[in-house]
Amino acid sequence: MTRNIPFRWSLRDRLAQAGLIAGLLGLGALALAGPSGLLAWAERKAVLDKRDARIAALEEERAELRNRVELLDRDSADPDMVTELLRRDLNVAHPDDYVIELRPAQPER
Repeated sequence: MTRNIPFRWSLRDRLAQAGLIAGLLGLGALALAGPSGLLAWAERKAVLDKRDARIAALEEERAELRNRVELLDRDSADPDMVTELLRRDLNVAHPDDYVIELRPAQPER
């Protein structure tokens, strides 16, 4: 006749089990909030979207500057662009032009 003896966990088995559970919880926490976890993905996506917007703005500015360079080419300069630059940079005015000086606004007291 065999007797059923209830199984008892030894202290060593309980510590091993607790260690494994703590390790799994730690891995779960890292998967959620770690440097490459789920929460970090949202932050990285936001940063990437900002950088993409900045790149788009810089490419647009670059295209505008490229256009201005082409308009100021030595061999075929655009007369309107040259006139605009002369008037702005050298304060050259045509005899038929009206010059209106604007003073900066005075701060209210």
